[in-house]
Amino acid sequence: MNPDPDYSAAYVVLSDGECEGHGFAFTIGRGNDIQTAAIRALEPYVLGRDVSDLGALYKEMVYDSQLRWLGPEKGVMHMAISAVVNALWDLKAKRAGKPLWRLLAEMSPEEIVGLVDFRYIGDELTPDEALEILRRAEPGRAERIEKLLETGYPAYTTSPGWLGYDDEKLRRLCKEALDDGFKQIKLKVGADLEDDVRRMRIAREVCGEGFPIAIDANQRWDVGAAIHWIKALSPYSPHWVEEPTSPDDVLGHATIARAIAPIPVATGEHVQNRVIFKQLLQKRALSYLQLDAARVAGVNENIAILLLAAKFGVPVCPHAGGVGLCELVQHLSMFDYVSVTGTMENRVIEYVDHLHEHFTDPVVVENGVYRAPLAPGFSAEMRPESIAAHVFPDGPVWRDS
Repeated sequence: MNPDPDYSAAYVVLSDGECEGHGFAFTIGRGNDIQTAAIRALEPYVLGRDVSDLGALYKEMVYDSQLRWLGPEKGVMHMAISAVVNALWDLKAKRAGKPLWRLLAEMSPEEIVGLVDFRYIGDELTPDEALEILRRAEPGRAERIEKLLETGYPAYTTSPGWLGYDDEKLRRLCKEALDDGFKQIKLKVGADLEDDVRRMRIAREVCGEGFPIAIDANQRWDVGAAIHWIKALSPYSPHWVEEPTSPDDVLGHATIARAIAPIPVATGEHVQNRVIFKQLLQKRALSYLQLDAARVAGVNENIAILLLAAKFGVPVCPHAGGVGLCELVQHLSMFDYVSVTGTMENRVIEYVDHLHEHFTDPVVVENGVYRAPLAPGFSAEMRPESIAAHVFPDGPVWRDS
């Protein structure tokens, strides 16, 4: 579905005169100028404003009646709100001198609940139920913080599985993933069934029986085609099938999930808001929830999604392929572990080994685990030289291309 990506981001910087907050909306090329214009439309909400109450400010932006008409709560405008909200959290964490995951993990349950918009999800998650989930996780938070600092958070790698690699490269990259300590890999599928069967067979031969090999179709199939294709791959025991059909088709996902069981369905990177996630959970349409740090309206809405997933007992395994997404989602998963679910069981964060060199606090993945970030902020800040080189249209990367 995405054959010609030109990885891009609409980037925003907020300054209070002493600290800067950085955020971005990840895109894959054309339309990045539209995303940037949407972010600029939110300037009145932050310029000259008191931004201490990020629960209230988040809701203010989401409920702007005229901008809301462009969604509501989805698409370019919602991603723009995400960029600004995430930049505000980066600023808040830097002011506090803490990495975002720890800032959130040390907040009280009442403070966390105050960040969430329960409109449209109250039939499944009330503020009282959210408080109960958070209070249940309070005992042991300090010990879990120490464990996280000591052992890190499990990662899986997509790097071996891109379409277009020849068989020998697939074998080599699968072996390298094992040698690097990863306990799960993922293959892209959906272009050609015969090729996918062969590639899954090769990956299974290298990784061995029982090793988790997930597959990702990137929305390629109609419901019937998804069921047919996945059943053809079932002899190789896919760990999950990701984005088998349109991200908006809740009932289609539910149909696929029933038809391919016990192979689990995973989805979420293109799910637009907490409301669609609620419905996917209600219909038992997914077994792994793959939130995205920059598609829904930033940290606040992702906290709502984490709480929904916790209520339904569905593990969160975030999407992280793209510009800076690994940097962001590590904080959300680590907060989830410390303050929401109290467990890393059956949970992993996606890792793709590219573009981290452009960030001032890049992810550190060692022996198949994310090391907990220690620097203050949301790990969203890009290096000034990277911005200068790549800014469109005057950066030298563009001028010289």
